[in-house]
Amino acid sequence: MKIAVAGGTGLIGSKVVEKLNAAGHQAVPHSQSTGVDVLTGEGLQKAVDGAEVLVNLTNSPTFDEASPAFFRTSMEKLLAAAERAGVRHFVILSIVGVDQVPELDYYRAKALQEELLAACPIPYSIVRATQFMEFVDAILSWTTEGDTVRLPGTPVQVIAAQDVADAVAEVAAGAPLRGIRNIAGPEVFPLDELGRITLAARGDRHTGVRDDNAGMFGVIRGDVLIGKEDARLAPTRYADWMAAHQRRQ
Repeated sequence: MKIAVAGGTGLIGSKVVEKLNAAGHQAVPHSQSTGVDVLTGEGLQKAVDGAEVLVNLTNSPTFDEASPAFFRTSMEKLLAAAERAGVRHFVILSIVGVDQVPELDYYRAKALQEELLAACPIPYSIVRATQFMEFVDAILSWTTEGDTVRLPGTPVQVIAAQDVADAVAEVAAGAPLRGIRNIAGPEVFPLDELGRITLAARGDRHTGVRDDNAGMFGVIRGDVLIGKEDARLAPTRYADWMAAHQRRQ
């Protein structure tokens, strides 16, 4: 199949393109660097024409109150182009529990993206993933003050980007789900514990402290970010991912 991948040069998109092409499909990455702009529509129709499947992995440049506008505009442009091109399957990547965290602008924005897709006439699939292992360092940096890293005890089930890409590629190559597939890492950690594990593995002298009001995840209550019984569990464990990551550095 010919598969257009918007956001196809990013962390997940580049891996999805590689996976699909290795399986014999014709996956073409599109992004601003290839002349495609999902906000203005520049180059978009040409990118989508002839594609049987459109995978949208574009992301808002910010996580604040500007993010809903990004997802609304980009989805409207992509959906219109996909309808004109006769695309038969539209896939997006979202977040486990995204519709249960109205306190966060970015989560509301991603929930809006899901709603826009579900309302369109094109058969669709939504892949919801838990937090990426690749983002743990950024999460730590958000709440670092001096020698202390403050993190809430929010349960998380981190997943490797490659496992996310594998799941998205599998869905893109299959029949439309006409619904949601949840994917998650194989282990659940309180976020503060995950922080301390990460600091120890890096030999970092910062002290990890539990603070249930710290950072973006401090507003999240309960286990809404955890893959429930229907989630497909990815194989990569966090300790193994860290070890492999450190060897590559």
